[in-house]
Amino acid sequence: MITNNRTMTKMKIITILALAFACTFPVGPLFASEGGVVPVEVVEKDGRYQLLRGGQPFTVNGAGLEFSDISVFAAHGGNSIRTWRTDNAQFTGQELLDEAARHNVMVGLCIEIARERHGFDYDDEAAVAAQLEYARGEVLKYKDHPALLFWIIGNEPNLHFENPKVFDAINEISEMIHEVDGNHPTTTALAGIDASLAGLMEERAPDLDFLSIQMYGDIVNLPRYLDEMGFDKPYMVTEWGAIGHWEVPKTSWGAPIEQNSSDKAANYLKSYQVAIGSDERYLIGSYVFLWGQKQERTPTWYGMFLEDGSGTEAVDVMEYVWTGSWPENRSPQIRSMTLDAREALQNVVLDPAATYEARVESEDPDGDALTYKWEVMHESEATQTGGDREEIPPVISGLITEKAPGLVDVKTPEEPGAYRLFVYVYDGKGHAGHANIPFYVEE
Repeated sequence: MITNNRTMTKMKIITILALAFACTFPVGPLFASEGGVVPVEVVEKDGRYQLLRGGQPFTVNGAGLEFSDISVFAAHGGNSIRTWRTDNAQFTGQELLDEAARHNVMVGLCIEIARERHGFDYDDEAAVAAQLEYARGEVLKYKDHPALLFWIIGNEPNLHFENPKVFDAINEISEMIHEVDGNHPTTTALAGIDASLAGLMEERAPDLDFLSIQMYGDIVNLPRYLDEMGFDKPYMVTEWGAIGHWEVPKTSWGAPIEQNSSDKAANYLKSYQVAIGSDERYLIGSYVFLWGQKQERTPTWYGMFLEDGSGTEAVDVMEYVWTGSWPENRSPQIRSMTLDAREALQNVVLDPAATYEARVESEDPDGDALTYKWEVMHESEATQTGGDREEIPPVISGLITEKAPGLVDVKTPEEPGAYRLFVYVYDGKGHAGHANIPFYVEE
């Protein structure tokens, strides 16, 4: 996936957490005495692979992060982020690396390469050569930065690919990196894995130091897939998190049904325990997705934060995974949500310009007072894949009447079509829960 999350708001509570973590969970002075490049390598000992930085084992507590506040990430126990490009519209790779270094955070820096699904032709030798030179320039810019951990050459280059020469191009870039930068390993981030793809990578891109795999709901099966393949090489999981919108049940009109924030948090923990924390032989790192917020089918599907900067229960889970302790103040928990006394799986079809009751059952583990925000949106009509940018559907105002905490009347739009009702539950401490129900207005 590719991020398009917006800059997140700093919160006073996070600043306090950051100071607390600095005292409780020191990650070591990674950059205090370093003025330049620190060698990173993948090594094997007694059948177990691991990442070494400056000769010392480096355990990746990672997340995909591009536009979010790195200090917030570090405050929760994270020590490495990955990107989807070297420079973005908000800041340069140099600025990102410098900011990461200020917080003792390492960076898996991605060199964006062209995709067939966007029209690039890997039979065009001149275009491929120009891409190689572009990559060379990016490597020369950043190769000596002490916050650089490794290079990711392309994100999901196998997604909807037809021409295997894309992997030849990746191999050429990897060879170039090893020529001009002998201090950082190379990888490419693949959408899923199977024996055929693994064989293709071994044939076409043998220069890579390790493979990276990206899976969502299906990641719980990754250990079995790798075992059945006889896979015995080092790898990372560079994206994992919520169950994908392509993996969930759909309504009768085709709207994917999203888990609420508490069910997602439970899935994050299960995915980590089953697929990430269970492999101590070949897995050398992982990056949860997404430390931030983005629109992809909904504004809440993949982000661990809301657009206003509120953290969700998935953030609590990752702090527990990374540090062994739950946050001192936990996020609100969602038990259930109904519209017209029905849940999302029950195909909620409603009359136009009619009023129906909606309810959310929630609680706060710390007893914090909860507040609620409700919204009706048009259902997204996006068909993009691979995390390509989507527009947020418009919110329809004037449809919600609050009756009691967690209870509202919803007036349906007059125009028939697909819509979605969202609820956001806030604890006033910088945390939130969320849920939504797709519904269809039919005459």
